Amino acid sequence: MKFYICIKMVPDVYAPLQIKEGELIMDADRMVLNAYDASAVEEALVLKEKHGGEVEVVCIGPAKASETIRKALAMGADKATHILATGDEEYDSASYAKILSAFFKDKEYDVIGLGKQSQDTDSGLTGSMVAEHLSLPYTTNAVGLEVENGNLVVKRQGDSGQEMIELPTPCAVTCSNDMNDPRIPNLKGIMASKRKPIDQVEISSLGIDETELQADTKVTSYEEKPARQAGKKYEGEAEEVAREVAQLLDTEANVL
Repeated sequence: MKFYICIKMVPDVYAPLQIKEGELIMDADRMVLNAYDASAVEEALVLKEKHGGEVEVVCIGPAKASETIRKALAMGADKATHILATGDEEYDSASYAKILSAFFKDKEYDVIGLGKQSQDTDSGLTGSMVAEHLSLPYTTNAVGLEVENGNLVVKRQGDSGQEMIELPTPCAVTCSNDMNDPRIPNLKGIMASKRKPIDQVEISSLGIDETELQADTKVTSYEEKPARQAGKKYEGEAEEVAREVAQLLDTEANVL
């Protein structure tokens, strides 16, 4: 099977950050492979090892994103495509979906895999938009994948339990980081990654009008999370305390 896995370079969530005058300031040197995408790469590699095929990663990002791409190649992906951006663009989920859809429109594949969200914005929208643009059968929040009779069998985490969904190929799926523990590249994989091909593609070559990529949603500012109010402790007889709590929920919290 042919797997395309979409990956993203994101800030390391464990790196120090601060909010100053509504701006989020992060360490620009602490950029990593999005954890959800890493799980998608890992699962594709497992299926390739079991059933054969090819795994190619696709990344939209500035020149620095090549480091993130090499991480996926070191894990075992066969090759990569780097869709070049300057890094100064204000893209939202819809922008990324349009770029990816334009890239995939003339490609042959069985599965397009994506992380269910990116750890920088947590929007979780790009996968569904790509599937809609390409008219692909699609499911979200996968925690397990298998191939049966040429179809993709997805175990997904639903609101009330796990669900099993069989998708005909070609299809798209977004993956949870609860799916697996992505392998850590060994020295052999790191050395091999330096010899694997990375095709570079300019966004302008995909036939997209730049005006189509203007973000429809923007982050206006960031604020520190407000301090949590201290809880209220009730003492006394159980019946009396229960009456006080019920009154509080009814009159102040407007819950009852």
